[in-house]
Amino acid sequence: MNYSKQLFLGLWGLSLVSLSCEGQKKVDDIVAKGAELTLVSDTFEFTEGPAMDKSGDVYFTDQPNDRIVKWSASDNTVTDYMKPAGRANGLYFDDEGSLLAAADEKNELWRIATDKKVTVVIDNFEKKKLNGPNDIWVDQKEGVYFTDPFYKRSWWQHTEPEQSARRVYYLAANTSEPRVVIDDNYEQPNGIIGTPDGKTLYVSDNGAKKTYVYDISKNGDLTNKKLFADMGSDGMTVDHLGNVYLTGDGVTVFNKKGEQIKHIPVPENWTANVTFGGPKQNILFITAMDSVYTLEMNVHGVRY
Repeated sequence: MNYSKQLFLGLWGLSLVSLSCEGQKKVDDIVAKGAELTLVSDTFEFTEGPAMDKSGDVYFTDQPNDRIVKWSASDNTVTDYMKPAGRANGLYFDDEGSLLAAADEKNELWRIATDKKVTVVIDNFEKKKLNGPNDIWVDQKEGVYFTDPFYKRSWWQHTEPEQSARRVYYLAANTSEPRVVIDDNYEQPNGIIGTPDGKTLYVSDNGAKKTYVYDISKNGDLTNKKLFADMGSDGMTVDHLGNVYLTGDGVTVFNKKGEQIKHIPVPENWTANVTFGGPKQNILFITAMDSVYTLEMNVHGVRY
């Protein structure tokens, strides 16, 4: 660990004291008393896409190094799970335990079975290459929402997108063709997360630095678009109270009304993504640049 990270983590607890002195004790209650941001490892190049399995372990990506890494909640260790990994970015587990991956190498959506057998779920839309699937959320019906921005990758031969827009798609369960559910001039649709009741979806336009909230219809379509927060997000998650966690400059937490209730600073230039992990889903797992961090919380995730 470099000196700047050591200094930051040493001072991190002091920021909580300062916030309490300003009458924000209620805000601080989402973090466990005395908890400190803990560096798990800084041996990566760029971490992204954390997803928790049913045991509480978290899988995340190190895209430049083309690998998926597993964090073991029981002993706080990290090990390679798959390499190569299709330049995977965002990840999400389905209810059968397969790992969905936004495989950016060939602009595909993958399903990785528990035996690591890979199935290409989607490789095009209307016979044109996708821009580059980025982030994923699976609803109660096993339908898959995914964002499709365009971030030029060094491993691509093409320099311009084949799709005419940067959209959000929905793949209904037991179907092979996705349909467009957001096609309204997003600059860079990126982070995406839904509520466990399947009624609400949050989507970030990271290019426009906005995050929107939608109602989810019974067929998976999105309605009643509203501005949720005047900031974008690379990745996001929700807790059991309905708070929404956005990333970029550390982790910024909003309540269901879109009111900011907390900012969790992270000692990196960019915080890419966040999820809950651990057997009790009370460990906030943060991917940021070359590092991954954990923070014990008083709230918990709602994945399972």
